Amino acid sequence: MVAEGKLGGHVEALESLLGADLVLSGPEVERYCRDWHGDVTSSAVAVIRPRSTADVSAAVQAISGLGLSIVPQGGNTGLVLGATPDDPARQVVISLERMTAIRRIDADDFSATVEAGAILSDFKDKVEAAGLYFPLALGAQGSCRIGGNVSTNAGGINVLRYGMTRELVLGLEVVLPDGSVFDGLSTLRKDNRGIDLKQLFIGAEGTLGIITAVSVKLLPPAEQVATALVGLNALSDAIALYRRARRDCCDLMSAFEFMPPVAFTLAREAMPDLLMPIAADYPAYVLMEIAGSGLVDIEDLMHRFLEGVMEEGLVLDGVVAASKAQSRNLWLFREGMNEGQARRGAHLRTDVSVPLSRLADFVHEAEAAVMEQLPDALCVSYGHVGDGNVHLNVLPPNGLTREEIDAYLYRAKTAINEVLYLFGGSISAEHGVGRLKKADFVSRLPDAQARLLGAIKRAVDPGLIMNRGCQLNFDPD
Repeated sequence: MVAEGKLGGHVEALESLLGADLVLSGPEVERYCRDWHGDVTSSAVAVIRPRSTADVSAAVQAISGLGLSIVPQGGNTGLVLGATPDDPARQVVISLERMTAIRRIDADDFSATVEAGAILSDFKDKVEAAGLYFPLALGAQGSCRIGGNVSTNAGGINVLRYGMTRELVLGLEVVLPDGSVFDGLSTLRKDNRGIDLKQLFIGAEGTLGIITAVSVKLLPPAEQVATALVGLNALSDAIALYRRARRDCCDLMSAFEFMPPVAFTLAREAMPDLLMPIAADYPAYVLMEIAGSGLVDIEDLMHRFLEGVMEEGLVLDGVVAASKAQSRNLWLFREGMNEGQARRGAHLRTDVSVPLSRLADFVHEAEAAVMEQLPDALCVSYGHVGDGNVHLNVLPPNGLTREEIDAYLYRAKTAINEVLYLFGGSISAEHGVGRLKKADFVSRLPDAQARLLGAIKRAVDPGLIMNRGCQLNFDPD
């Protein structure tokens, strides 16, 4: 354990090198050292809040010079502890929350350049005011930040149509572990000059550098949006419905989410005023959305599609939102179920993916495996049908101690993962690896992949100062 006096010395040194305005210490660091759900609370030597890329560069050099390591942080909304310090006596958090400038929105180029600390919803609003659209959409978009979205390769509800964050990034500005700046903020769509270096930092969770600015693709706004909630006989019917929707609605479909009946109970526990638009006792539900602009009649397309699948018996019941307010109400059920689960206390939150064609079978077998081990568990499976992403969450019964809950959730996770590996799936579809999933990731990491990842890390960050403890374990030579 490092002595308190030495910690104080580090803080004084950072203030001397960077200026007191950039450095937080003592009780002020607490809010930067707690995970999004409040399950884990840590600490740090200090928190640095730079105002510019030059400040970030100076901070990286100062921290490295003191023999400390860095935990980069955006909005601190991640779900795998990627931005949560785990070595408080040796780690300094660098928060990008002050770097919020939108450097440029170019309507003719359909692109924008924005600093990493910009809040996603604020950026989307500015883009919309310019007559354009940025499609990344997350439940945490009111507090997550662009740099974190890129660093974790965030997913969200629009992956089906627009892809993960990686597909939206044109260029990056990154402060490297030696303090130098990689300026790759090009907005070129086609640039085939060798290895695309920006890809190294997308999804790296701050282990190779600190993203300070991003150039992204923009699109024409969707002038028409149709949202529908439908009830089905089984989750397997959701796969069949998705296949039909991809054929009939083509690339106009932007979201296709499946939910169990308990989703509505959980949502109304968090938001009691929510009104059920259809019966709440169908075995499975799908929330789908199609959007477009120009000459396509989106509402007519949605109605004709649903009429066809209801005549065939694939859909039992459904409702199409008649206004933006009604559409928002439908999406509140999808968002509210997460808050409802949180209100029930600590629980297992998974973020897995399987081949789309096997999604229904995976959910059935994984839930059965959990119930065999833990018959008093509540399994809540939902997610993104179009990309095979399942959030199979497990809520324990009431009355357990914290130690009992931890053991309970570990058994549930083990049961799910054993089924997942049989299906050739991934333990992280969109949340990343962070510190929470590191052990599971490393335990199944093929040798060739481990060698490549290790070689990249040591080449870019030979001092191992960038987010040590995240994704992989690296010990100094």
